[in-house]
Amino acid sequence: MRAGAIIVAAGRGLRLGGPVPKQYQAIAGEAVLARTIRAALACPELSSVTVAIHPDFAEHYRRAVAAIDDARLSLPVHGGAERADTVRLALESLEDAAPEVVLIHDAARPFASPGLWSALVAATSGGAGAIAAEPVVDALWRQDGECADVPVPRAGLWRAQTPQAFPFAPLLAAHRAAAASDAPPALDDAEVFRRAGGIVRLVPGEPDNFKITTAADLARAGRMVAARETEMDIRIGHGFDVHRFCDGDHVTLCGVQIPHTRGLLGHSDADVGLHALADAIYGALAEGDIGTHFPPSDPKWKGAPSHIFLSHAAERVRARGGRITNVDVTLLAERPKIGPHAAEMRATVGRLLRIGADRVGIKATTMERMGFVGREEGMAAIATATVILGAAGEA
Repeated sequence: MRAGAIIVAAGRGLRLGGPVPKQYQAIAGEAVLARTIRAALACPELSSVTVAIHPDFAEHYRRAVAAIDDARLSLPVHGGAERADTVRLALESLEDAAPEVVLIHDAARPFASPGLWSALVAATSGGAGAIAAEPVVDALWRQDGECADVPVPRAGLWRAQTPQAFPFAPLLAAHRAAAASDAPPALDDAEVFRRAGGIVRLVPGEPDNFKITTAADLARAGRMVAARETEMDIRIGHGFDVHRFCDGDHVTLCGVQIPHTRGLLGHSDADVGLHALADAIYGALAEGDIGTHFPPSDPKWKGAPSHIFLSHAAERVRARGGRITNVDVTLLAERPKIGPHAAEMRATVGRLLRIGADRVGIKATTMERMGFVGREEGMAAIATATVILGAAGEA
């Protein structure tokens, strides 16, 4: 399912004090907005991320995202006078792309996990909307001046978070209808969608997915990041693979099919890059190699696409409460030329691993006509993966 994300950063957001809006202030040296964007890009279902900004803070935005190198991050759009206007303008910027699903997220919620994003996309099946939310567990009181007046029953009450996910075309139509009506402003996009006749599902939110609004919130976010960094169990794995050439008209490298005068021989699709990378991840986990998990003696893996192996390795990281922070692959070949395909390879590997393309290195070198690679008898690949395990890996 093709999904797009809209991150709303258009407000001035000056509640923290000073001239810099909260979404551009730093947590451990990185802007809140940058962390929010990275969290969105870690969701494999997202084909694009669009940020709606206030035009006065274009330079703040440019600096915040300068280190993010991912083709899915689109050019920003300018927001409107109200939040609803901002969302509508951002939706209209996606009209030509027309994703099946769109997720709306606050710029100042940098800790939504990839799993939450994915759960919301899945919950839009059948044309429903879906919001992240947590049930209210505290006692509720209605205020009378400075005093508690009457208690409010909390049964069935939920605290809404973002992201909120919706089928794209109905949400755009609902926002256009809302803009043309005299109805009171909606509380959020879920109310806009429901007023237009849609249904909205509740998806369990996350305690850490709080919105940074005050200086105390920013300090809490800093403590969370610092605590996770001190708990880091950092692992580095290395992988190496080699395949000989055979008859064929293409090779598959890092998930991308490239026309060539030869093919690569292997039990699976012989993607030497993904094989080396999967072994690097398994190595970081001390969990063997591809052959350990997918024995070549098993005929069901004959001709299998190598993305299966890499996705399994990534799932093993997540199963141990970890995350992959970056990977690097060097392809050894005289031909074909890798440079024209490197960007697509980085994007493909990033999607498979649920990390941004700015965390994927793909490069190539020849062997100066030496050895089996130099004689064009085959290709090889060397890969490195950095993995963080434990509580810190879930950030």
